[in-house]
Amino acid sequence: MIKTDILIIGAGPTGLFTVFEAGLLKLRCHLIDALPQPGGQCSEIYPKKPIYDIPAYPEILAGDLTHKLMEQIKQFEPGFTLGERADTIEKQEDGTFIVTTNKGTRHHAPVVAIAGGLGSFEPRKPPIPNIANFEGKGVEYMIKEPELYRDKDVVIAGGGDSALDWSIFLTDVAKSVTLIHRRNEFRGALDSVDKVQELKNEGRINLITPAEIKAIVGDDKVSGVEVHKKDEDPFVIHTDHFIPLFGLSPKLGPIADWGLGIEKNAIKVNNALDYQTNIEGIYAIGDVNTYPGKLKLILCGFHEATLMCQSAYKRIHPDKKYVMKYTTVGGVEGFDGTKKEAPKAVVKKIE
Repeated sequence: MIKTDILIIGAGPTGLFTVFEAGLLKLRCHLIDALPQPGGQCSEIYPKKPIYDIPAYPEILAGDLTHKLMEQIKQFEPGFTLGERADTIEKQEDGTFIVTTNKGTRHHAPVVAIAGGLGSFEPRKPPIPNIANFEGKGVEYMIKEPELYRDKDVVIAGGGDSALDWSIFLTDVAKSVTLIHRRNEFRGALDSVDKVQELKNEGRINLITPAEIKAIVGDDKVSGVEVHKKDEDPFVIHTDHFIPLFGLSPKLGPIADWGLGIEKNAIKVNNALDYQTNIEGIYAIGDVNTYPGKLKLILCGFHEATLMCQSAYKRIHPDKKYVMKYTTVGGVEGFDGTKKEAPKAVVKKIE
C-alpha cells in the first residue's frame, strides 16, 4: 500500500504543478499516470510543439515545460506509479480513499486530485476508406518528432490550433507544407490564422480551402493524397506524409464510474470554492473538470491546483490554521541548496 497526503491522478503539467503547491504546504504527493513517463500530452503527443501562453516564457516547447516542472518539484520528492491506470476507488470509514490501478497497485490518501487532462484519448480519424493501410507508413495522427519531416513534402489537414501551429512550425523543417481545410474559416487563434496567411503570401505554405482529402495514393507507403475541391475536378498532390489533425476523442475511462458528477465527458466541480467534486475529498483540476466559464488552458490548471491545495491542507489538518506566505518572503528550499530565511519579524508560520 502506497500512502501519501494527496494522490494525484494524472502526471501532466497541472498534476506536476500540484506537487509544487502541495510541497509549499509540507504535503506529500504521489502521482498515477497510464503513460510510461510524466508530462501527459506534452510528453506523449506533442513534446516538440511550442506553447505560447506560459507566463515568463514567450515560447517553450511542451517537452521542455515538462522538464522544467520536474526540476521545480524535485525538491519535494513525489512518488510516481507510471504505466498504470487508476481503475477503482473506495472511500473508507474515516473519509480517506484507496485507489487501485489496473495492475493491482493500491494507494491510500485522505485527498484525491484528478488531473487527468482529457482523460484517455485517441485521435479522430478522417473517413478515408484506405487510411488504416497507411498508418505508420506516412500517415501520422500526431507529431512527436518534427525531424521526421526534415526536407519532406508534408500535407496537413485540419482547421484548429494544432493544424495551424504545426503548419507554421514545419515551414522551417519540411521541404514543403500544404494545409487543407474543408472551410475557408479556421477555429484556431487569430494570430495563428494571420501567420498562416502571411506564410501563404510568401509562398511558404500551400493553403487549399475549402477542400477535403478523400483518398490516399501509394503502394507500400504514402505517395500522395486525392483532394476534392468544390466545383473542381479531384486532383492528386504528391506528399511523403499525410497528417490529419482533427483533435482527440477524449474518454474519462474508469473514472466515469466513480459516482462523480459528469457533464459532457468532464467532471463537474465547485469553482466558487476549491474545485471539489460532488464527493468530499475528491477534487478535479485542469482540463478534466468543467464549471461555468471554464477555459481549457494550462495556466488555468495551475491556478486551480493552487486553490485545491489550500483546501486539501484544511481537510488534512482541520485543527491547524495556515496563513499564506509568499515564496519571496519565506523562500523555497532546494533550488540553490539552501533555505532562504526571511527576517523573523515578517515570517508567517503554520500554527
